[in-house]
Amino acid sequence: MTENNREWKEALKSKEAFNDYISNYFKEHKELTGSYDIPSYYEHYTVRLDSHDGLVITLVTGVQSTGGESNVPLPFKQKEVMSIEDFRQLILHKKFADTTQSLADVFQTVAGIPSSDDQSND
Repeated sequence: MTENNREWKEALKSKEAFNDYISNYFKEHKELTGSYDIPSYYEHYTVRLDSHDGLVITLVTGVQSTGGESNVPLPFKQKEVMSIEDFRQLILHKKFADTTQSLADVFQTVAGIPSSDDQSND
């Protein structure tokens, strides 16, 4: 387990420590991004910290254009706002047991985006 993983796992144990950890993370990183792409479908998410709203998670999903398709639907953009404590509680209740998961992995799971390990080769 890396030092960063150990730090955020330790921070989960207290509301104040987790708030400090997330605040410090977003001082160093303006935003956290991730994506899931397969030939026919994509999901992209961005997480940022807003001093008034808390964590702002933006998820964009859409269908990839294949060949000469001209009627591809526009991407769907969804925005969710949650407090740092609500996010901590969500993590605790989802019981992320894999101690090797990073904060980015957890955001990806919370956003409902499958990991690249979950992709099948149909």
